[in-house]
Amino acid sequence: MNSSVTLSLSKGAPLAALIVVLALIPAFVRSDYLLTLLDTAGIYAIVVMGLGILLGFAGQLSLAQAAFLGIGAYTSGFLTVNLGWPVWPAMGAAMAVSALVGLIVGYPCLRLSGHYLALATIGFGIITQLVLINWKPVTNGSDGMTGIPPPQIGSFVFDTYGRYYYIVLVAVLVCAYVAWRIKTTRVGRALEAIRENEIAARATGIDATRYKIIAFVLAGTYAGLAGSLLAHMTKFISPDSYSFDQSVVFLVMLIVGGSASITGAILGAVLLWFLPEVLRPLKTSYIMVYGAAVIAMIVFMPRGLIGLLETLRARTVRRPPETA
Repeated sequence: MNSSVTLSLSKGAPLAALIVVLALIPAFVRSDYLLTLLDTAGIYAIVVMGLGILLGFAGQLSLAQAAFLGIGAYTSGFLTVNLGWPVWPAMGAAMAVSALVGLIVGYPCLRLSGHYLALATIGFGIITQLVLINWKPVTNGSDGMTGIPPPQIGSFVFDTYGRYYYIVLVAVLVCAYVAWRIKTTRVGRALEAIRENEIAARATGIDATRYKIIAFVLAGTYAGLAGSLLAHMTKFISPDSYSFDQSVVFLVMLIVGGSASITGAILGAVLLWFLPEVLRPLKTSYIMVYGAAVIAMIVFMPRGLIGLLETLRARTVRRPPETA
């Protein structure tokens, strides 16, 4: 009993220390610009974690995460600006609407596979952006939506990037925990079986279509939450932010981080969000260097950053001495 408790504490100590370090960041970072980057990186990490459930766990390629991000953002924005909803219920509604759309879209789309599924989700993403542009009574069209209020608890308003950081941090931790729990449950094992061999999974009695729809709905829910968080942070949204290009960026973030890893999804999102800022001094050539760096990571790290870290860890851990 005591040994198991000690083992659990030893495993949890590094995570607790990391959370404490992350919580202290706003106390030392005074730049609003840097805090904005941190907040956005955390929000994008949530989107990528959702995509990781669909692609990393279930092996289903979707290029519609930006569409769900937009659905969440506009749902929360419309409810708070036009209908006067409080922010927290609007965030819940954004997740629910995104989940519902994921269910409606996922049911027909997930009967496809491979590049056919990718093409179907691309079409859904394009249609969603066109709806955001042309449904002016609800979305205000290309002009976007302004005046989106920040969240608050009582009289405490999260109206600065330093304060908003803690909402994003809590959301990332909760989403990571939920994704981890999913991975270790029956649902996660079924999704893994579908990813490895869908025909064999069906032969063992797994309802592959049902589980793939669950993964698609979860991916949409994560993106819907992220969209709501982004809307209330920036206080302005426009259709340009939810294009097909952005969905490709989320996919690259996941691949670079490690598609089957929750930690890898977070690392990939943070790295690729901050990499352009690091390369910004290169001015006109930074885009070329950024593209080359991403290609190099994909080619030379097929398992992503998390695979590289696991390899380095395996090399540094001493092997126990062999006994005769």
